Amino acid sequence: MNEPGAGPLVRQELDDHGVAYLTLDSPATRNALSDAMLDELLAALESAREDESVRVVVLGSSHDKVFSAGGDLKSFAGNASTVVKYQGLDRFPRLYQAIGGLGKPVVCAAGGDVLAGAFGLALACDLVIAKEGVRFGCPEINVGVFPFMISSLIYRNVDRLKANELMMLGEPIGTAEALRLNLVNAVVPADRFDDEVRAWARKVAGKSPLLMRMGKDAINATRDLSLPDALEALRSQLALAFTTEDIVEGVTAFREKRKPVWKLR
Repeated sequence: MNEPGAGPLVRQELDDHGVAYLTLDSPATRNALSDAMLDELLAALESAREDESVRVVVLGSSHDKVFSAGGDLKSFAGNASTVVKYQGLDRFPRLYQAIGGLGKPVVCAAGGDVLAGAFGLALACDLVIAKEGVRFGCPEINVGVFPFMISSLIYRNVDRLKANELMMLGEPIGTAEALRLNLVNAVVPADRFDDEVRAWARKVAGKSPLLMRMGKDAINATRDLSLPDALEALRSQLALAFTTEDIVEGVTAFREKRKPVWKLR
């Protein structure tokens, strides 16, 4: 595991199923989302977006107890000018939007506590697999900070009163509560966690990359539209999907009781 400044803060690995593993690797800082780590993560996501061999991205952590403790508190209270601090804050919205606009599914492998800005990172992902016993939450208010930017993600995923409780009390929730609130897709015992994350990722990677990209792009573009506008935009996307070779291949493979062979584009 890397110490700060000793190497990459985000490790990258691509397996033979098209799963790109991006691993936060600054255990000494509990994977604090520093400017340097955010820059590396943004670059890694951009690389995954451009690489046609990548079908799905898994965000994980090298720390066995903490996925990420969130934003770098040292920088919050540092001596940099307000202007400099403000300029650096664009990294979080760029990161959340990069995940939404990636065109490929992103799985959060929550193998440790997911806190503060990292809670927003998890909520920006398409799927979340959690290890039993980890905690989720936004404790910023306890140190005199409010979770301003991630509040937009929390309000899109959590009922209003519970969202207020999470942000205003600053108390984390466990995996059972996260599952009840539909903030995670699955909770897995520690001894099966890595295998389960791999199984989910490879299952997603086995779908049509083209239709998955079209679908994710459509969701990203229409989630905040009015119902009539969303339906009109989605109708156009469905019509476009009818022109693809993969939709023909998928239906043909289903009828012939075989695995489909997708176009890699």
